[in-house]
Amino acid sequence: MNGVPEHKRSVAVTGRQVRARRSSIFLMSLLICWSMSFGQAVARDREAPPVRIDVGGYYLNSILIEADRRKDLPPIVFIHGASTSLYDPVLSFRKKLEGRATLLFVDRPGHGRSDPGGPENILPDGQADAIATLMEKRGIGRAIIVGHSFGGAIAAALAIRHPDKIRGLVFLSPAVYSWSSGVAWYYDAARAPVTGALFTTFVVPPLGLLAINRATKAVFSPNSPPPGYVKDTKAVQALRPAAFRHNAREIAALSDWAKLASKHYRHIRVPTIIITGDADKIVSPDIHARHLARDIPGARLIVVHNLGHKSDYVAGDLAIAAIKRIAGRKVDLFAAVRRVEKKIANDRSN
Repeated sequence: MNGVPEHKRSVAVTGRQVRARRSSIFLMSLLICWSMSFGQAVARDREAPPVRIDVGGYYLNSILIEADRRKDLPPIVFIHGASTSLYDPVLSFRKKLEGRATLLFVDRPGHGRSDPGGPENILPDGQADAIATLMEKRGIGRAIIVGHSFGGAIAAALAIRHPDKIRGLVFLSPAVYSWSSGVAWYYDAARAPVTGALFTTFVVPPLGLLAINRATKAVFSPNSPPPGYVKDTKAVQALRPAAFRHNAREIAALSDWAKLASKHYRHIRVPTIIITGDADKIVSPDIHARHLARDIPGARLIVVHNLGHKSDYVAGDLAIAAIKRIAGRKVDLFAAVRRVEKKIANDRSN
């Protein structure tokens, strides 16, 4: 038929069948992996389901875990950093603190499953107001606020704007002052008025999926991310066009906001502990953490040798020791620092 010998047609058909079968197996594998990941996430959510609550015409997503008979700490509110969601602090702190305190994990406006709200939520002030409203609706009065990276700016804004909500502050590698080096090129591209929507829709998702593991390693460096970090924290959510663009606008606006907001840090009057790493290449300890320790009266600064930007996870036990100290417990913070430094002493940048 068609001038092609029968045995050659058989070979050609067989080759196409093999390729089709391989493609089917590949697609089925992807579906199985996605289903397993989704199933695990659903199982976690059933234990303490995330709830979206109206905070003034838009909804914030959060997970509330009530204390039980083991309670020995006041309520704690966790505020995540940029390009992530509440599942980042959930991974770092839930297992270690569950039952010992009422824990509130929040998706900041525009992140995770939270709505972005109005333009005021590009700035930490608007986000702080939203989280204060959420705390009321979740039945939390005064709490210890734990903010990592960009979440540190929200924690500072909360302390300034809603001091009645704050029992104490734990800043983890905070970004709270202005800087002169600008932001990454892809954030500028994402927030461009017209082309930004195209960039975040057609460029960010495929390139982001290719780069997400390398980016994760860079954020942790010189320390190492735990196995399964990207999946467990649902990090790919940050690659959604609307989320990526909102995140870019936040980061671009933070420096100018901090110029004015930082003048009010001296008015913060609650127990404060600041933890940072001397190997942090994402948020400068000199520009941010050290400066903050000078501005907040009585603040205690802890600089961990060879610690990168992910102090919330890598130095999680130290952060919990700081929470205990803020709560009035007797804790040997120096011993906690030594344990972390010993654990990461041989970590090197890859």
